[in-house]
Amino acid sequence: MHLYVLGRLLSVGRAVLAALQEQLNALCWSLTPLSLSLPFLGWQRDSAPRREREQERDDGSPTPTSVNYHFTRQCNYKCGFCFHTAKTSFVLPLEEAKRGLTMLKEAGMEKINFSGGEPFLHDRGEFIGKLVQFCKQELELPSVTIVSNGSLIRERWFKKYGEYLDILAISCDSFNEDVNVLIGRGQGKKNHVENLHKLRQWCREYAVAFKINSVINRFNVEEDMNEQIKALNPVRWKVFQCLLIEGENSGEDALREAEKFVISDEDFERFLDRHKDVSCLVPESNEKMRDSYLILDEYMRFLNCRNGRKEPSKSILDVGVEAAIKFSGFDEKMFLTRGGKYVWSKADMKLDW
Repeated sequence: MHLYVLGRLLSVGRAVLAALQEQLNALCWSLTPLSLSLPFLGWQRDSAPRREREQERDDGSPTPTSVNYHFTRQCNYKCGFCFHTAKTSFVLPLEEAKRGLTMLKEAGMEKINFSGGEPFLHDRGEFIGKLVQFCKQELELPSVTIVSNGSLIRERWFKKYGEYLDILAISCDSFNEDVNVLIGRGQGKKNHVENLHKLRQWCREYAVAFKINSVINRFNVEEDMNEQIKALNPVRWKVFQCLLIEGENSGEDALREAEKFVISDEDFERFLDRHKDVSCLVPESNEKMRDSYLILDEYMRFLNCRNGRKEPSKSILDVGVEAAIKFSGFDEKMFLTRGGKYVWSKADMKLDW
Protein backbone atom coordinates (compact mmCIF):
# COMPACT_ATOMS: atom_id res chain seq x y z
CA MET A 1 0.00 0.00 0.00
CA HIS A 2 2.84 2.34 0.90
CA LEU A 3 4.53 1.56 -2.44
CA TYR A 4 1.30 2.31 -4.29
CA VAL A 5 0.94 5.70 -2.56
CA LEU A 6 4.60 6.49 -3.26
CA GLY A 7 4.13 5.60 -6.93
CA ARG A 8 1.09 7.87 -7.21
CA LEU A 9 2.97 10.73 -5.56
CA LEU A 10 5.84 10.30 -8.02
CA SER A 11 3.42 10.34 -10.95
CA VAL A 12 1.78 13.53 -9.69
CA GLY A 13 5.19 15.07 -9.16
CA ARG A 14 6.25 14.31 -12.72
CA ALA A 15 3.02 15.83 -14.05
CA VAL A 16 3.54 19.03 -12.02
CA LEU A 17 7.15 19.36 -13.23
CA ALA A 18 6.06 18.85 -16.83
CA ALA A 19 3.40 21.54 -16.49
CA LEU A 20 5.92 23.97 -14.97
CA GLN A 21 8.40 23.30 -17.76
CA GLU A 22 5.70 23.93 -20.35
CA GLN A 23 4.83 27.29 -18.78
CA LEU A 24 8.51 28.27 -18.65
CA ASN A 25 8.94 27.32 -22.30
CA ALA A 26 5.99 29.48 -23.33
CA LEU A 27 7.30 32.37 -21.20
CA CYS A 28 10.74 32.14 -22.81
CA TRP A 29 9.20 32.44 -26.27
CA SER A 30 7.66 35.75 -25.30
CA LEU A 31 10.85 37.05 -23.67
CA THR A 32 13.64 35.74 -25.92
CA PRO A 33 12.24 34.58 -29.26
CA LEU A 34 15.61 34.76 -30.99
CA SER A 35 17.73 33.01 -28.38
CA LEU A 36 16.48 29.57 -27.38
CA SER A 37 19.64 27.94 -26.03
CA LEU A 38 18.25 27.24 -22.58
CA PRO A 39 19.90 24.13 -21.15
CA PHE A 40 17.72 24.05 -18.03
CA LEU A 41 14.67 23.65 -20.28
CA GLY A 42 16.18 20.89 -22.37
CA TRP A 43 17.03 22.96 -25.43
CA GLN A 44 20.63 21.74 -25.36
CA ARG A 45 20.02 18.07 -24.71
CA ASP A 46 23.30 16.84 -26.05
CA SER A 47 24.65 13.38 -25.50
CA ALA A 48 27.63 11.25 -26.42
CA PRO A 49 25.61 9.03 -28.79
CA ARG A 50 24.32 12.08 -30.67
CA ARG A 51 27.83 13.56 -30.98
CA GLU A 52 29.02 10.22 -32.29
CA ARG A 53 26.25 10.17 -34.88
CA GLU A 54 27.29 13.63 -36.06
CA GLN A 55 30.94 12.59 -36.32
CA GLU A 56 29.94 9.53 -38.35
CA ARG A 57 28.27 11.74 -40.99
CA ASP A 58 30.84 12.62 -43.63
CA ASP A 59 28.44 13.17 -46.53
CA GLY A 60 27.11 16.57 -45.42
CA SER A 61 23.67 17.45 -44.13
CA PRO A 62 20.60 15.94 -45.81
CA THR A 63 18.23 18.22 -47.70
CA PRO A 64 14.87 18.77 -45.96
CA THR A 65 12.93 18.01 -49.15
CA SER A 66 9.85 16.79 -47.27
CA VAL A 67 9.18 17.88 -43.69
CA ASN A 68 6.52 16.80 -41.20
CA TYR A 69 5.74 19.63 -38.79
CA HIS A 70 3.86 18.46 -35.69
CA PHE A 71 3.05 21.99 -34.52
CA THR A 72 0.70 20.80 -31.76
CA ARG A 73 0.53 17.72 -29.56
CA GLN A 74 -3.04 18.30 -28.40
CA CYS A 75 -5.78 16.03 -29.77
CA ASN A 76 -9.47 15.36 -29.22
CA TYR A 77 -9.03 11.61 -29.82
CA LYS A 78 -7.32 9.04 -27.61
CA CYS A 79 -5.84 6.53 -30.06
CA GLY A 80 -4.13 3.88 -27.96
CA PHE A 81 -1.13 3.50 -30.27
CA CYS A 82 -0.48 7.24 -30.82
CA PHE A 83 3.27 7.90 -31.08
CA HIS A 84 3.15 11.71 -30.82
CA THR A 85 1.22 12.28 -27.62
CA ALA A 86 -0.04 15.37 -25.77
CA LYS A 87 3.01 15.93 -23.57
CA THR A 88 2.68 19.72 -23.91
CA SER A 89 0.05 22.19 -25.08
CA PHE A 90 2.65 24.54 -26.53
CA VAL A 91 2.17 26.03 -30.01
CA LEU A 92 4.61 28.48 -31.57
CA PRO A 93 3.37 32.01 -32.23
CA LEU A 94 2.23 32.26 -35.85
CA GLU A 95 5.02 34.59 -36.99
CA GLU A 96 7.69 32.38 -35.43
CA ALA A 97 6.23 29.36 -37.20
CA LYS A 98 6.30 31.28 -40.48
CA ARG A 99 9.93 32.25 -39.85
CA GLY A 100 10.90 28.63 -39.38
CA LEU A 101 9.01 27.53 -42.49
CA THR A 102 10.80 30.23 -44.48
CA MET A 103 14.14 28.89 -43.24
CA LEU A 104 13.17 25.38 -44.32
CA LYS A 105 12.17 26.62 -47.78
CA GLU A 106 15.54 28.34 -48.14
CA ALA A 107 17.23 25.06 -47.12
CA GLY A 108 15.48 23.14 -49.93
CA MET A 109 12.06 22.14 -48.60
CA GLU A 110 9.56 21.27 -51.36
CA LYS A 111 6.81 19.65 -49.32
CA ILE A 112 5.43 20.49 -45.88
CA ASN A 113 3.06 18.18 -44.04
CA PHE A 114 1.22 19.65 -41.05
CA SER A 115 0.28 17.17 -38.37
CA GLY A 116 -0.26 16.84 -34.63
CA GLY A 117 -1.89 15.99 -32.36
CA GLU A 118 -4.90 17.25 -34.25
CA PRO A 119 -4.02 20.28 -36.45
CA PHE A 120 -7.60 21.61 -36.59
CA LEU A 121 -7.93 21.79 -32.81
CA HIS A 122 -5.86 24.96 -32.33
CA ASP A 123 -7.76 28.21 -32.98
CA ARG A 124 -10.60 26.24 -34.63
CA GLY A 125 -8.52 25.54 -37.72
CA GLU A 126 -7.54 29.17 -38.38
CA PHE A 127 -3.92 28.64 -37.34
CA ILE A 128 -3.40 25.73 -39.73
CA GLY A 129 -5.32 27.59 -42.43
CA LYS A 130 -3.01 30.60 -42.20
CA LEU A 131 0.07 28.35 -42.33
CA VAL A 132 -1.26 26.49 -45.37
CA GLN A 133 -1.99 29.77 -47.16
CA PHE A 134 1.44 31.17 -46.27
CA CYS A 135 3.28 28.08 -47.53
CA LYS A 136 1.46 27.99 -50.86
CA GLN A 137 0.99 31.70 -51.52
CA GLU A 138 4.13 33.26 -50.05
CA LEU A 139 6.67 30.42 -50.05
CA GLU A 140 5.22 28.90 -53.25
CA LEU A 141 5.89 25.34 -52.07
CA PRO A 142 5.01 22.64 -54.63
CA SER A 143 3.17 20.60 -51.99
CA VAL A 144 1.28 21.56 -48.84
CA THR A 145 -0.47 18.72 -47.01
CA ILE A 146 -2.28 18.00 -43.74
CA VAL A 147 -2.86 14.83 -41.71
CA SER A 148 -5.99 15.03 -39.56
CA ASN A 149 -8.55 12.81 -37.88
CA GLY A 150 -11.13 14.90 -39.73
CA SER A 151 -13.55 15.36 -36.85
CA LEU A 152 -13.16 19.15 -36.59
CA ILE A 153 -12.99 20.14 -40.27
CA ARG A 154 -15.89 22.22 -41.52
CA GLU A 155 -16.88 23.12 -45.09
CA ARG A 156 -16.21 26.81 -44.40
CA TRP A 157 -12.53 25.91 -43.93
CA PHE A 158 -12.39 24.45 -47.44
CA LYS A 159 -14.08 27.59 -48.82
CA LYS A 160 -11.45 29.80 -47.20
CA TYR A 161 -8.25 27.74 -47.48
CA GLY A 162 -8.92 24.76 -49.77
CA GLU A 163 -7.25 26.32 -52.82
CA TYR A 164 -3.92 26.42 -50.94
CA LEU A 165 -3.98 22.74 -49.88
CA ASP A 166 -2.66 19.98 -52.13
CA ILE A 167 -3.49 16.86 -50.10
CA LEU A 168 -5.69 16.19 -47.09
CA ALA A 169 -4.89 12.88 -45.39
CA ILE A 170 -7.55 11.54 -43.03
CA SER A 171 -6.65 8.88 -40.47
CA CYS A 172 -9.04 5.93 -40.58
CA ASP A 173 -8.01 2.59 -39.11
CA SER A 174 -11.24 0.67 -39.55
CA PHE A 175 -14.56 0.77 -41.38
CA ASN A 176 -16.17 -0.86 -38.37
CA GLU A 177 -17.21 1.93 -36.01
CA ASP A 178 -16.98 -0.37 -32.97
CA VAL A 179 -13.33 -1.02 -33.79
CA ASN A 180 -12.65 2.71 -34.16
CA VAL A 181 -14.12 3.32 -30.70
CA LEU A 182 -12.07 0.43 -29.30
CA ILE A 183 -8.90 1.95 -30.74
CA GLY A 184 -9.76 5.38 -29.32
CA ARG A 185 -10.64 7.07 -32.59
CA GLY A 186 -14.09 8.14 -31.52
CA GLN A 187 -15.82 11.19 -30.11
CA GLY A 188 -19.23 10.73 -28.55
CA LYS A 189 -22.03 10.04 -31.02
CA LYS A 190 -20.06 11.18 -34.08
CA ASN A 191 -19.47 8.43 -36.63
CA HIS A 192 -15.88 8.46 -37.89
CA VAL A 193 -16.65 6.52 -41.09
CA GLU A 194 -19.64 8.70 -42.03
CA ASN A 195 -17.51 11.79 -41.52
CA LEU A 196 -14.81 10.29 -43.73
CA HIS A 197 -17.24 10.10 -46.65
CA LYS A 198 -18.35 13.70 -46.08
CA LEU A 199 -14.75 14.89 -46.17
CA ARG A 200 -14.14 12.89 -49.34
CA GLN A 201 -16.96 14.79 -51.04
CA TRP A 202 -15.68 18.17 -49.88
CA CYS A 203 -12.23 17.34 -51.26
CA ARG A 204 -13.84 16.69 -54.66
CA GLU A 205 -15.83 19.92 -54.54
CA TYR A 206 -12.88 22.10 -53.50
CA ALA A 207 -10.15 20.39 -55.58
CA VAL A 208 -8.09 18.93 -52.73
CA ALA A 209 -6.45 15.54 -53.27
CA PHE A 210 -7.79 12.99 -50.77
CA LYS A 211 -5.59 10.50 -48.93
CA ILE A 212 -6.24 7.91 -46.20
CA ASN A 213 -3.80 6.85 -43.47
CA SER A 214 -4.36 3.58 -41.59
CA VAL A 215 -2.37 2.14 -38.69
CA ILE A 216 -2.57 -1.65 -38.78
CA ASN A 217 -2.75 -3.08 -35.30
CA ARG A 218 -4.08 -6.00 -33.27
CA PHE A 219 -7.70 -4.81 -33.55
CA ASN A 220 -7.93 -4.30 -37.33
CA VAL A 221 -5.32 -6.66 -38.77
CA GLU A 222 -7.93 -9.22 -39.85
CA GLU A 223 -10.21 -6.65 -41.50
CA ASP A 224 -10.86 -6.62 -45.26
CA MET A 225 -10.93 -2.99 -46.41
CA ASN A 226 -10.79 -3.57 -50.16
CA GLU A 227 -14.34 -2.55 -51.00
CA GLN A 228 -14.41 0.59 -48.86
CA ILE A 229 -11.02 1.90 -50.01
CA LYS A 230 -11.85 1.37 -53.68
CA ALA A 231 -15.17 3.19 -53.21
CA LEU A 232 -13.47 6.19 -51.59
CA ASN A 233 -10.74 6.16 -54.27
CA PRO A 234 -8.01 8.13 -52.47
CA VAL A 235 -4.88 9.21 -54.36
CA ARG A 236 -2.88 7.26 -51.75
CA TRP A 237 -3.73 4.81 -49.00
CA LYS A 238 -0.81 4.88 -46.58
CA VAL A 239 -0.77 1.73 -44.45
CA PHE A 240 1.51 1.82 -41.39
CA GLN A 241 2.57 -1.02 -39.14
CA CYS A 242 1.89 -0.12 -35.49
CA LEU A 243 5.14 1.31 -34.09
CA LEU A 244 6.41 1.58 -30.50
CA ILE A 245 8.27 4.76 -29.52
CA GLU A 246 9.66 4.86 -25.99
CA GLY A 247 8.42 7.84 -24.02
CA GLU A 248 5.42 8.31 -26.32
CA ASN A 249 3.42 5.06 -26.43
CA SER A 250 5.77 2.76 -24.54
CA GLY A 251 7.78 2.94 -21.30
CA GLU A 252 7.36 4.44 -17.84
CA ASP A 253 7.11 8.09 -18.93
CA ALA A 254 4.70 7.42 -21.82
CA LEU A 255 1.12 8.72 -22.00
CA ARG A 256 -0.01 5.66 -23.99
CA GLU A 257 0.54 1.92 -23.62
CA ALA A 258 0.59 0.59 -27.17
CA GLU A 259 2.05 -2.85 -26.51
CA LYS A 260 -1.38 -4.48 -26.82
CA PHE A 261 -1.76 -3.00 -30.33
CA VAL A 262 1.51 -4.33 -31.75
CA ILE A 263 1.48 -6.90 -34.57
CA SER A 264 4.26 -9.04 -36.01
CA ASP A 265 5.90 -8.46 -39.38
CA GLU A 266 4.14 -11.61 -40.59
CA ASP A 267 0.74 -10.24 -39.52
CA PHE A 268 1.46 -7.01 -41.37
CA GLU A 269 2.47 -8.86 -44.52
CA ARG A 270 -0.75 -10.89 -44.44
CA PHE A 271 -2.78 -7.69 -44.27
CA LEU A 272 -0.85 -6.26 -47.21
CA ASP A 273 -1.33 -9.43 -49.23
CA ARG A 274 -5.08 -9.28 -48.63
CA HIS A 275 -5.12 -5.77 -50.13
CA LYS A 276 -2.54 -6.21 -52.89
CA ASP A 277 -5.08 -5.35 -55.61
CA VAL A 278 -5.68 -1.85 -54.23
CA SER A 279 -3.68 0.27 -56.65
CA CYS A 280 -3.24 3.25 -54.30
CA LEU A 281 -1.82 1.13 -51.45
CA VAL A 282 1.47 2.46 -50.01
CA PRO A 283 2.75 0.12 -47.26
CA GLU A 284 5.18 1.19 -44.56
CA SER A 285 6.68 -1.33 -42.19
CA ASN A 286 8.42 -0.32 -38.97
CA GLU A 287 11.77 -0.70 -40.71
CA LYS A 288 10.85 1.76 -43.48
CA MET A 289 9.10 4.20 -41.21
CA ARG A 290 11.40 4.78 -38.26
CA ASP A 291 14.24 6.85 -39.82
CA SER A 292 12.79 7.92 -43.17
CA TYR A 293 10.77 10.92 -41.96
CA LEU A 294 12.00 14.38 -41.09
CA ILE A 295 9.91 15.27 -38.05
CA LEU A 296 9.74 18.71 -36.45
CA ASP A 297 8.12 19.02 -33.04
CA GLU A 298 6.16 21.95 -31.61
CA TYR A 299 9.41 23.84 -30.89
CA MET A 300 10.71 23.20 -34.43
CA ARG A 301 13.28 20.67 -33.21
CA PHE A 302 14.08 17.67 -35.40
CA LEU A 303 13.22 14.41 -33.64
CA ASN A 304 15.68 11.53 -33.93
CA CYS A 305 14.03 8.10 -33.56
CA ARG A 306 17.08 5.90 -34.17
CA ASN A 307 17.32 4.78 -30.55
CA GLY A 308 13.64 3.90 -30.33
CA ARG A 309 12.61 7.19 -28.72
CA LYS A 310 12.34 10.79 -29.94
CA GLU A 311 15.54 12.67 -29.15
CA PRO A 312 15.24 16.39 -30.01
CA SER A 313 17.83 18.50 -31.77
CA LYS A 314 18.21 22.18 -31.01
CA SER A 315 15.49 24.31 -32.59
CA ILE A 316 16.06 25.43 -36.16
CA LEU A 317 14.94 28.87 -34.97
CA ASP A 318 17.98 28.94 -32.69
CA VAL A 319 20.77 27.25 -34.65
CA GLY A 320 19.49 27.09 -38.23
CA VAL A 321 18.32 24.19 -40.38
CA GLU A 322 21.72 22.84 -41.41
CA ALA A 323 23.04 22.58 -37.84
CA ALA A 324 19.83 21.09 -36.43
CA ILE A 325 19.26 18.54 -39.18
CA LYS A 326 22.58 16.84 -38.45
CA PHE A 327 20.98 15.40 -35.31
CA SER A 328 17.75 14.29 -37.01
CA GLY A 329 18.82 10.68 -37.68
CA PHE A 330 17.18 11.09 -41.09
CA ASP A 331 17.92 8.28 -43.58
CA GLU A 332 17.66 10.03 -46.93
CA LYS A 333 18.19 6.80 -48.87
CA MET A 334 15.35 5.06 -47.04
CA PHE A 335 13.16 8.12 -47.66
CA LEU A 336 13.66 7.63 -51.40
CA THR A 337 13.42 3.82 -51.18
CA ARG A 338 10.00 3.93 -49.49
CA GLY A 339 8.71 6.28 -52.20
CA GLY A 340 8.83 9.43 -50.10
CA LYS A 341 9.20 11.53 -53.25
CA TYR A 342 6.15 11.23 -55.48
CA VAL A 343 3.72 13.41 -57.46
CA TRP A 344 2.63 15.51 -54.51
CA SER A 345 1.36 18.72 -56.10
CA LYS A 346 -2.32 18.65 -57.03
CA ALA A 347 -1.49 20.71 -60.13
CA ASP A 348 0.49 17.71 -61.44
CA MET A 349 -1.97 14.96 -60.47
CA LYS A 350 -4.41 15.49 -63.35
CA LEU A 351 -7.30 14.38 -61.20
CA ASP A 352 -10.91 14.46 -62.29
CA TRP A 353 -12.31 16.70 -59.59
